[in-house]
Amino acid sequence: MRKRGFEIIKEYENKGINLPKRSTKYSAGYDIEAAEDVVVPMYQKGMKPTLVPTGLKAYCEEDEFFMLVNRSSGPKKGLMLSNGIGIVDHDYYGNENNDGHFFFQFFNVTDHDVEIKKGDAIGQAIFMKYLITDFDQAEGIRKGGFGSTDKK
Repeated sequence: MRKRGFEIIKEYENKGINLPKRSTKYSAGYDIEAAEDVVVPMYQKGMKPTLVPTGLKAYCEEDEFFMLVNRSSGPKKGLMLSNGIGIVDHDYYGNENNDGHFFFQFFNVTDHDVEIKKGDAIGQAIFMKYLITDFDQAEGIRKGGFGSTDKK
């Protein structure tokens, strides 16, 4: 029985995408690589974050999610996750809009563009369990991909 793991999305099959792995026996996070070359421009007021594709989707148990977090080297390069951390819910996997493809969203706080190359480690994914409150009545069904839980 599958509990949690990563898969390559259909669009990136046969494109040399590596499945994430932990670096050491006690690492919490799975290292995630960029699926293609991306330039993250230096930040200017009003700009949107740059989405860096991973070519991956991840599955987990119903009471789990995974967090997308920055690597310690990210800020040294001037790359900051625009949302601090990303939360990817169980029902994002295989959604109808993008097959569950998850991305990292970066702002570049340096005074020059930062180039990310395909295969560069860009962040980590950490699987977690979550709890719900007494009398929780959430019954909504995901109707899309990225940023879709707040859409009616």
